[in-house]
Amino acid sequence: MYSSAAGVAYIFNLIVGTGALALPNAIGHAGWLISIILLFVLGTLSYITTTFVIESLSIANACYRRDKKDDNNLVVGRVVNNLDDDHYRSASPVTRRDGKSSDKSPLLSPSSSHDNGYYNNSKMRGRGRNYQSASHVGVSINGAVEEDFEISKNIEMGEMAMLFFNKAGRVCFYICIIVYLYGDLAIYAAAVPKSLRDIACSSISCNGTSSSGSNEGICWSNGFTRMDVYRIFLGVFTVTMAPFAYFNVQKTKYLQYFTTVLRWIAFIMMIVLAILLISKNKRNGKSITPPIANVSGIPNLFGVSVYSFMCQHSIPSLVTPIKNKNNLTRLLFYDYALIFLFYALIGMTAVFAFGPDELQDIYTLNFQDSCEATDVVFLRYFLGLFPVFTISTNFPIITVTLSNNLKALFSSCSPSSPLLSRILFPTLAVVPPIAAAFVTNDITSLVGYTGSYAGAGVQYVIPALLVLMARRHGSEIYGETAIRQNVHKSPFFRKWWIYLMLIWTVVCLSFVTVNHVLVRH
Repeated sequence: MYSSAAGVAYIFNLIVGTGALALPNAIGHAGWLISIILLFVLGTLSYITTTFVIESLSIANACYRRDKKDDNNLVVGRVVNNLDDDHYRSASPVTRRDGKSSDKSPLLSPSSSHDNGYYNNSKMRGRGRNYQSASHVGVSINGAVEEDFEISKNIEMGEMAMLFFNKAGRVCFYICIIVYLYGDLAIYAAAVPKSLRDIACSSISCNGTSSSGSNEGICWSNGFTRMDVYRIFLGVFTVTMAPFAYFNVQKTKYLQYFTTVLRWIAFIMMIVLAILLISKNKRNGKSITPPIANVSGIPNLFGVSVYSFMCQHSIPSLVTPIKNKNNLTRLLFYDYALIFLFYALIGMTAVFAFGPDELQDIYTLNFQDSCEATDVVFLRYFLGLFPVFTISTNFPIITVTLSNNLKALFSSCSPSSPLLSRILFPTLAVVPPIAAAFVTNDITSLVGYTGSYAGAGVQYVIPALLVLMARRHGSEIYGETAIRQNVHKSPFFRKWWIYLMLIWTVVCLSFVTVNHVLVRH
């Protein structure tokens, strides 16, 4: 358990990650004014869907508590039935809350457990239909019911999908999550070798000549191109990091503290150095005027911004340990407001310090390659290696997560041998993103495509449908009044917010797709 302030810090650190390094390039090419407007809109929408996830988590906790209560009642009922006569022995163990016997099928019948999963078996979905509305059985919205909706158990988004979605919905959920994680790993696999390549191919000391340039430029004197060196480092990265996918690797608390401190030092350092460079340019009479708006850059900015505000898939594990959850939505609002200001600050200082044409797809490379930004060798090495340290620690963890999701999706056709399964799914998790990184090292495109499609599904569609089905499922058990008076309900409770989110996603993805097609042709 930790305090509300610690929870705010953890959520901030979760959101502000790799996407922030790709944001300045996207802002520079879309125009600074339209970028600020779009960042504000996308940040607001991300906040709305985060409140949807919290409300769904609250209802899932209530379902879990009701399930445990009914399990206890069922055990007592079975003991009594064993002492009763044959007539009561043959009766169904499921009873409605009005005391009448239910003619429904048993709770754990093969059909119900297969079609409507709750974790591994959907007992609650089957039972929900046996309950009458709270208004009919005299269940008032009192302290006992309010306590049921308290968030005390960490129920991950995948578990909530098992509870609230049908079989088709669960398959779509896992496909969306898996595609997003594949894109995430491809970004990580490309960012680390690219940073190492630029350090190896560039002169860190400002006295030498830099060999930075296109992928086909010569890096070393023996004829290796920059792309060749990138692939060499990618091979080293693969050999070093891929084996961890076959073990149950978890991020330790101390490693999290270490990467958090590195992240804060690096971002503050880049903001300060960019402000100093703006001041230096003004003194030297160098004027940089980035565009206000550029429509052709909006689709990529959309994908990068969605990726930069991503946190919905990890919200349950971060929110549950917070001691005082009375003002969760307010705390999240402060978090998102702070993150928006942070993104606006780093983006504005970047475009006015370097200009849109000079901004690299990984922002740290601008300080590594530019002696104008800083001529201190230590700072250039530190910023150049910053993605290497932070991303390398995340790669094995994301790989294990992807492997587990693949195993869940293909559980019906997975190998019977545990050893073969332990080899197959981690291999399926590692090979595709590494192969994609061998083909391209364009971080901006990787982030843009990942955020635009799979990211939009994870951030907008899944939370909207999740809260819609959670409210429907919770109403069957507790009644609509209890759902409306849930202390953790979203401030955007009206159903049209859900429909607005779905329409927004369709419109944005259509615009992004049409733009990609037009640009390609």
